[in-house]
Amino acid sequence: MSSEAVNGAGVVIVGGGVTGLSAGWWLARQGVDVLVLEKGIVGWGASGRNGGGCSHHHSPLFLEEQRLWPMMDELLGYPTEFRPGRIRLACDEHQMGLYRRALENGEYQGFHSDALDPRQVRELVPLAGDDVVGGYHYHFGGHANPHRTVQGYAWAIEDLGGKVLQHTAVQGFVTAGGKVTAVKTDRGEYGCDQLVIAAGPYTEQLAAQLGATVPVMPARAEMIVTEPLPLMPLGGVDGNGLYGRQTLRGNLAYGGGPHEWLNVDDIEAHRPQSTPLTGDIAARLVRLLPKAGHVKVIRSWAGFIENTPDGRPIIDHLPTVANAIVATLSSVGFGLSPATGHAIQELVTDGRCSFADLSTFALSRFDRLEPNWRELQGWRPVTTR
Repeated sequence: MSSEAVNGAGVVIVGGGVTGLSAGWWLARQGVDVLVLEKGIVGWGASGRNGGGCSHHHSPLFLEEQRLWPMMDELLGYPTEFRPGRIRLACDEHQMGLYRRALENGEYQGFHSDALDPRQVRELVPLAGDDVVGGYHYHFGGHANPHRTVQGYAWAIEDLGGKVLQHTAVQGFVTAGGKVTAVKTDRGEYGCDQLVIAAGPYTEQLAAQLGATVPVMPARAEMIVTEPLPLMPLGGVDGNGLYGRQTLRGNLAYGGGPHEWLNVDDIEAHRPQSTPLTGDIAARLVRLLPKAGHVKVIRSWAGFIENTPDGRPIIDHLPTVANAIVATLSSVGFGLSPATGHAIQELVTDGRCSFADLSTFALSRFDRLEPNWRELQGWRPVTTR
């Protein structure tokens, strides 16, 4: 990543996760002078620690997501390991009914899916057991490698003349005339004409320094990885409350809630490693894919995600300054990232998104949010002391 002296850029992006990097890449593609600031290393939060799913049929960005993913290796110039299609298995009738929503939502938007009986499941998913009641083969979406994708975005930004500064913690902002004119960091100030805040769990704190309220609640998201197994016909298989995939090497990489809620100030006090929740993830994975029950878990890790009160993203201009955009994807940032970055780029360069209606992502929907919304949701942070 960039190491030379940098005084600023036309657009400064705070956050080197997948959302900020995709936005930076799209802006650089348009010839915009862009600088991404990341307090650690790119993708070290949830962007590099997720199941790699690319199937967000519930989002207004879904069609753009589906259009772009098959082209991302060529567009970036780096491999993402994207593979199309997804299978979701149901361990009981309740799950079968729940997962049918994706079939119906996909068909409404022009994408076909197949309902699978237990015999068809076992043919397509050799690791599935005899007690699976059925599943769905979604002929849309897919999965990619989060680590390769994040690195691909960062390298592609630099290939286009943009800059990515790691180990650069943002501490505040300089404002004048109702605009942000510079970003303060532990390495100095970086001037900007426009600002994008895509800082994951830290988004609320940073927006507050500009007088804006962006309600998010941090949580830990955990993953496990097994020894490699023979490749299944389709690597994008999940269900039973899990998300994940089989890697091209054959490892099973899966995660799932329930998550531990945290106060943002306590994030640094928590281990990035996993907790006993990984045992629950492993148990659910064995129920989902019992013929993989003999393999060992060889790695586990955790990242920190952020959630909005209604679980939907926020992508909007901040109401308190004239040249700042905030983007928080509420824990679904990876798969939507090609489309999200495109949308943010258009908001920056054109003032509006031309290919999707972002009205449901407006920050104003929380104008009358109860001050104790976290308690009302039951999102009680774990204590660190």
